Amino acid sequence: MCAKEYCYDPDYTVPPGWILKDELEYNNFSQAEFARKCGRTPKLISEIISGKAPIETETAIQFERVTGINADLWLRMESRYRRHLAQKKESEEAQEWINSFPLAELIKRNYIDKPKSKIEKMAKLLEFFGVGSIDGWKNNYCKTNVQYRHSQSYKSNEFALSSWLRIGEIEADKQKCLDYNKSNFMQAANIIRGLTNQPVEECIHAAIDSCNQAGVALVITPPLKKVALSGATQWIHPRKAIIQLTARHKTNDHFWFSFFHEAAHILLHSRKKVYIEGENSSQKGEDRIEVEANEWASNILVPKKDWTSFTYKANFSKAAVLDFARKKVIAPGIIVGMLQHKELIPYSHLNNLKQKVELKEI
Repeated sequence: MCAKEYCYDPDYTVPPGWILKDELEYNNFSQAEFARKCGRTPKLISEIISGKAPIETETAIQFERVTGINADLWLRMESRYRRHLAQKKESEEAQEWINSFPLAELIKRNYIDKPKSKIEKMAKLLEFFGVGSIDGWKNNYCKTNVQYRHSQSYKSNEFALSSWLRIGEIEADKQKCLDYNKSNFMQAANIIRGLTNQPVEECIHAAIDSCNQAGVALVITPPLKKVALSGATQWIHPRKAIIQLTARHKTNDHFWFSFFHEAAHILLHSRKKVYIEGENSSQKGEDRIEVEANEWASNILVPKKDWTSFTYKANFSKAAVLDFARKKVIAPGIIVGMLQHKELIPYSHLNNLKQKVELKEI
């Protein structure tokens, strides 16, 4: 028989036995005659052609001797065919899981290449998460298996949230950080506090650098659809933490308070949890962890003694806020946000003192 070159395309289910069938027809061999030459039964050859039986190593060697087609080629075709069948079965069984993810958004943001088939959707999602199976995703990202701690207002979709957190991990991995050091991160937090009277867009890279020097990655990842949160904190490993912010409210007061709230989780709380923060993370019913994080963030922005003195006077005019902010070397919009949050002024007052924040993915 003449050796031939065959290209096997696993985008559709074709058993490598079909190649054998073509080869037999080309050389006017019956299946029974071919079976005798290989020392195999006609039944086995029939099942290989139909895809029911696999081509094993010994069989591939026999095929090579009779057909002239290299045994490695038979085995590669067989391996790719079986892999295709396994992926197809897995994909069909997991269609609901696949459809739960914001795949279009992940493609648009260039985190996933556009799949060419339904099977590729499954493969691309698992590759994106860096896991080998749906069970692997559940073990690492499903909220039933991850110790989330979040605010009462947390309403994010689980699949969109896990995708957003994974984006944070990918972006954080690009930042070269020193090993985490609590003392160094506290120093970094104070340095960053000194940057808050600057436009966020102008000082964000300096803030990222300060965090990196202390073992913390600071990433800005705009929310995906169905992700309603301000930020999150998690540990990649004991030597590196991530602060991930959405900047979804697009004002400097909310951005900086969210940053220091997440910084508090790193400094004060367990490394075994993923902390998810919603819009109103200090509302009634919030647990001790969230209260502590909010208090720490407030105190580093404006020391409690100074804040008490300022609010005791109850003069919250524009001039008074500007004067207090100047003395504290902090953006006046942050003071406005704190006053609004404490319900000392309406949310409609003094918003012109806040700075707009326009940040892309960082």
